[in-house]
Amino acid sequence: MAEGGTQASSMSTDRNRSKQPSSRHCFVCGVENPVGLHLAFYNTDAEEVVAEVTIPDAYQGYPGVVHGGIVACLLDEAAGRSAMGGDIWRLMVTARLSIHYRKPVPTGQPLRLVGRVESRRGRLADAHSEIHLPDGTVGAEAEALLVDVPAPPGEARDTDSLGWKVYPD
Repeated sequence: MAEGGTQASSMSTDRNRSKQPSSRHCFVCGVENPVGLHLAFYNTDAEEVVAEVTIPDAYQGYPGVVHGGIVACLLDEAAGRSAMGGDIWRLMVTARLSIHYRKPVPTGQPLRLVGRVESRRGRLADAHSEIHLPDGTVGAEAEALLVDVPAPPGEARDTDSLGWKVYPD
């Protein structure tokens, strides 16, 4: 179990997957964030990502239910990461996020996040993300409008000093 209390599980059912980079301090993916979720995202297609996680009770709203803000955070991250594809510098920020909470998302049970780009136009992308419950049903889903963030100049692309890189499983 990761330091922040979340647990990532095996993604062996996805073929041709490649791990995306993480940062040191991001709340969702930060490998050194003591209160973060420590998620690892994997490309499963050119514009689709998945992550698996078990959210601990520390992130609940009602007893046994993941806080709605954490659910929104997970959906936002999956949508944004779907637009990266294989380019670690193709970063996008969320301009709009519309969430549909379908069912209570449980703490302490394995969840699967999926994000995929639906369309692109210029600097914009539309993405869809979902949280799948242990029985496979969708607990929450979102539509996101994403906007490109310019890549940093060459000298600022020192991934080791930035901590933005693919960390081993």
